Amino acid sequence: MSSFLLQLNRIRLAIAKRTGLSQKSGRTYAAWLAKGHIQHPLITFIVESHNKSLEVCHFLRSLRQTPDAEIIVIDDGSSLSHTRRLARELTGANEYLFRANDLYENITYDRCLHMATGQYVCLLQDDDDMPDATWVKRAVMLFQEHPRMVILGGYQGRDITFCLKDGEKAYEAVNSMQGDFSFCMSVNRAPMWVRRDLFLEHLRHIDYRFAPFQSDDYELCLRAWSCGLQVGWYDARFTSLSAGGMRLYNNAFTREMTRRNAPLLYDLYHDRTDSIRRKVAEANEKLSAS
Repeated sequence: MSSFLLQLNRIRLAIAKRTGLSQKSGRTYAAWLAKGHIQHPLITFIVESHNKSLEVCHFLRSLRQTPDAEIIVIDDGSSLSHTRRLARELTGANEYLFRANDLYENITYDRCLHMATGQYVCLLQDDDDMPDATWVKRAVMLFQEHPRMVILGGYQGRDITFCLKDGEKAYEAVNSMQGDFSFCMSVNRAPMWVRRDLFLEHLRHIDYRFAPFQSDDYELCLRAWSCGLQVGWYDARFTSLSAGGMRLYNNAFTREMTRRNAPLLYDLYHDRTDSIRRKVAEANEKLSAS
């Protein structure tokens, strides 16, 4: 059936081309140029969304306050009604819709990090709500002040301790941040800023062994310190619009992934935590002295 329809459409288009009856797009170079495409934006916003298009459309207004930026929205296995709403909303020359099929956070964030062209990439989620663009300006300034910082979190900075619980390999992540800015072992999404050139040179990928989600943000931060890079935290002053879509619809799956990925993170980093904690302390001591 599909081959028949392909052949039928081929004939229809051939007739339209020869007779001049095909509907013209009306597109011109001048019209394209007027859209204002940015070839090398300073910022790329990447938003993960699962059945939360209303919330995403709400905070797109805030993201658009940053002029030198592109926006990529990941529609991760959502229903078609959400896909249609996002497609109607993302009409700017620097706005893109990435449609995935239930790949969740790990793979889709990684794919879009490599698609992005911004110098600084901000990973966001569909329950985020943010103040005016000062949180963006502050992040850029902090990256410029700390050239070895590859990741900057704006939600919670975590101290990670590995342990055995009932004989099972596990970890505890405790929020330990105070003040305006500091270095820390790890941050969790979102927002999570990534300096893209350092990411591509040293980290290269979000670790697919943690796919489809859970603990990969901690792994990325611990790997950054192990590579001689730095991870920082600042208060982006975000609020939550609602429960995050990916977690909201996958509570049991989240628990399953926690049981699966906690031992993996333990095996990779439990013997490096003292070294990483020393690096964090040294970085904060230099920060205090400056």
